[in-house]
Amino acid sequence: MAAQTGSSHSMTDSLILASGSRYRRELLERLHLPFRVHPADSDESPLPGEAPEALVSRLAELKARTVAARFPDAWVIGSDQVAVCGGRIVGKPGNADRACEQLRAASGTSVRFLTAVCLLRSPDRLEGHLDVTTVHFRPLSEPEIARYVEIERPFDCAGSFKSEGLGVSLFESVDSRDPTALVGLPLIWLSGALRRAGFAP
Repeated sequence: MAAQTGSSHSMTDSLILASGSRYRRELLERLHLPFRVHPADSDESPLPGEAPEALVSRLAELKARTVAARFPDAWVIGSDQVAVCGGRIVGKPGNADRACEQLRAASGTSVRFLTAVCLLRSPDRLEGHLDVTTVHFRPLSEPEIARYVEIERPFDCAGSFKSEGLGVSLFESVDSRDPTALVGLPLIWLSGALRRAGFAP
């Protein structure tokens, strides 16, 4: 999984990523800390009337607490992300038709990406953070959308693009405090939280 043995933490103080996302795993590997992956498999359905900011923050903590219940001596990272376009939550498309539909809706407009992350050691040592990144899309033609979806197949990505890949060609600009948040895990904040917990990223 990850990397190097510079941490003062023992395996009983291990670090766990509560996510099955390969994007989050690859991001966390950048910090060169040993960690394990245990997906939370929790219910991600929004509550009635729940705002997107509240939803992602709740789900990030829920994922962390679900895994921490199984590993009470570990530090657990939970994270969640949603895209908001035209006031509506945009999830992972799952297939080409829905990916094209999402990109048509984003064409020439702005989409907000809300990425929540928390670091938890059960039961009550918890730090959380919400990153907001705004992506401004250029006007996209139907052939451009179809070609992009065919090449990159972004079916597991909220908003139907991969910003670390060809997806940047769809943008006019990005407003962000942390470029890693758009990929799925805000490493600038997380690095600080891990240092405060005694790790050495």
